[in-house]
Amino acid sequence: MSRLKGSVELEQRLLAIPREVLAELRPALVKGAQDIADAMELLAPEDTGDLVNTITVTGPGGTTPAYATGGGSVTLADNQAAVTVGSPDMRHGHLQEFGTVSHEARPFMRPAFRLKKAKVMARISRAVAKAVKNAGDSK
Repeated sequence: MSRLKGSVELEQRLLAIPREVLAELRPALVKGAQDIADAMELLAPEDTGDLVNTITVTGPGGTTPAYATGGGSVTLADNQAAVTVGSPDMRHGHLQEFGTVSHEARPFMRPAFRLKKAKVMARISRAVAKAVKNAGDSK
């Protein structure tokens, strides 16, 4: 699974936050992943609809489908959400994204991420700030 630049540092900082804060953060993570998945569905080439129907959001603590990330599933941490593309019967999302020798690239994953990144990161930042403030206020 690829990670955003700086995500390791962010993950370490988030792991230091109490469980109550993580519980408040989860909805923002899932909503952000869903926003990206929705954009991917709009941008995906839709010859038959098979590709669009395989875009999946996995929330914190969940396990990605077995066909994602190099053929194996990944169990996400409590501060992660993922969007995957593909199924056992439809494994050509990466070929659409990057193209082949005989097929021009029709990117939809990376453009969707770029379109939604700022909004998703702002939502997550607000959720973290609010959760930390609420945790501080309750003590």
